[in-house]
Amino acid sequence: MILNVVVDGQSTPVDVPQNILTEAVDVFKKMDADMDKGWQMSHSWVENLNAGQRCQVAGEKILTALEHENKPMLLMMSAYILQKLPGVTEIHISTNGDMSETEVVVNN
Repeated sequence: MILNVVVDGQSTPVDVPQNILTEAVDVFKKMDADMDKGWQMSHSWVENLNAGQRCQVAGEKILTALEHENKPMLLMMSAYILQKLPGVTEIHISTNGDMSETEVVVNN
């Protein structure tokens, strides 16, 4: 599956192999368990994150992965987003320090 990652107008298609989506289920469960405790989303504490907000958190991790050329993290966070929101095609990651402005695009 492909997730199109857009940062500062530059688009990067991330091709996530199907085996990562199926084999990383335990990693995704751990991520969700961590986020179930609430999350600091830029300036606000969010107690109960919805699926879109969880993808915004993963988007922030994608931004870090791109900055550090960490392909395994890029693939894992992209896989998480693809698994969390069926039909997602792209994520526009905010670089202004406010992860709540990251936009996740889902085609139904």
